[in-house]
Amino acid sequence: MRAPAPVAIADAHQDHATASLRALLEDGSIPAAIRSGLSSEFARLEAMLAKLERGEVHIAVFGRVSVGKSALANALLGSDAFSVGVLHGTTREAGQRSWREVAGNGVHLIDTPGIDELDGQAREQLAFDVAGVADLVVFVVDGDMTQRERDALSTLARTHRPLLLALNKADRYGEDECAALLARLREHARGMVHEEDVVAIAAQPTPLKRVHVDTSGGERSERVERKPDIETLRARLTAILEREGRTLAALNASLFAGRVSDQVGTRIAQARQELAGKVIRQYCIAKAVAVALNPIPVADLLAAGALDAALVMHLGRVYGLPLSKSEAGSLIAVISAQLVALMSAIWGVHLVASALKGMSAGLSTLVTAGAQGALAWYATELVGRAAEKYLVAGKSWGELGPKRVVAEIVASLDRDSILREARSEILARLRSVS
Repeated sequence: MRAPAPVAIADAHQDHATASLRALLEDGSIPAAIRSGLSSEFARLEAMLAKLERGEVHIAVFGRVSVGKSALANALLGSDAFSVGVLHGTTREAGQRSWREVAGNGVHLIDTPGIDELDGQAREQLAFDVAGVADLVVFVVDGDMTQRERDALSTLARTHRPLLLALNKADRYGEDECAALLARLREHARGMVHEEDVVAIAAQPTPLKRVHVDTSGGERSERVERKPDIETLRARLTAILEREGRTLAALNASLFAGRVSDQVGTRIAQARQELAGKVIRQYCIAKAVAVALNPIPVADLLAAGALDAALVMHLGRVYGLPLSKSEAGSLIAVISAQLVALMSAIWGVHLVASALKGMSAGLSTLVTAGAQGALAWYATELVGRAAEKYLVAGKSWGELGPKRVVAEIVASLDRDSILREARSEILARLRSVS
C-alpha cells in the first residue's frame, strides 16, 4: 500500500487540530465562571483557530536582551521592520511581521522582548508566553550561554516545539573560536536542539574599516557596511517549514488545546470538590442535629440513614453521575460494612450514648445528645468522603477496592478535630432551640 502523501498528512493534522480547537471553544458544558477565569486562554484558542484557518506558521525570535533578536528578524525580512538600537532592551512588546510564503503557508516572524532585563519581569513573561505558543522558536545568543539562558532553553524545550539555536555576532570571533563556541552550545543544547540546528550567524555584522591612501600619501578611512550572514539559518528554517510547517502549526495548536482542556478539567474538579465539601457539611449538620434531638434511643441511628442516602444521591448530581435510590443504598451498605469493620469501637460508644440519652435528663441529656450527634456527624463525613472517591473514579473503587479506599479516608481525617467542631456546632444549635 502506498504511504499517504505529506500534503495529505498535513491536511489530516490540520483538520484534527481545527476540530479540537472548535470543540473546546464551543463546549457548552464548561461553566461560565470557569470560562471567564480562563478568558485569556480561550482568547488564545480563538487566535490559534484563526491562524490555522489562514494557513499561518509563526516563528518567535527569543533571547537575552541585546543579543540581536530584532536585527536577525530584520535580516530575515530584508527590511528594517523591527526597532534596533543600543539601548538596553529596545523591544518592549512582541511585534509580528509577515516573512514569506513557504510550502503554501504564510510564515510570520515575531520579535519578543528580551529576558534577563532589570525591572522587566512582565516583558520577560510575555516573551515566554509568545514563544510558548509559537510554532517554531529561534533562540539567539551572542556567546557561551549563561545559566539564565540555559534555564530558558530548558523551559522552552518542555513546550515540545522545534528549537533552533543561533550564535549571533559570529563575525566578532575567529574561525577556531567560533567553532569552539558552537561545540559548547551544542553540548548545552544536547537533547533539546538538533546539532544541525545550532548555527553561527551575523545578523548585523560590524562594519569594516577601510583606509584609502591618496597620491600625496594622505590617509582617509571609511566604514563599509557588510551584508548580514544568515544563510545557514535561513536554509535550516526553510527546510523545516517546507517539510513540516503546516504540521508544526497543527500540533502546536493541538498541544495548547490539550493544556487548556486540562486546565478546564482541573478547574471543574476543584469547583466540584468545593461544592461537594459544602454539601457534605450541610448533611453532617442535619444528621447530627436530627440524631441529637431525637428522643428515641438507638432507633434514631436507623432513622438517620435516610439522610446518608440523600447525601450520596446529592453528591452523584454534583459529579454528574446521578444515583438511583437502590444504587445509593448499595453504596452506603458497602461503605458502612467497611466502616463497621474498621471502627467497631466507635459504633459501640455511639450505641451507649444513644441508650444514655434516653435515661438522662437536663444537662446530662444535652451532653450525651451532643456526643452522639458528633459521632453521627463524623460517620456522615466518612460516608460522604468515601462516596465522593467512588464518584470521582467514575462509579468505581478502582484497583484498591472499597476496603483500602475507606481505610485511607479514615486515616486522612482528623477525627478529634471533627468531633470537637461537631460538638461545638451541635451544642450551640441545641441551646438555641431549648
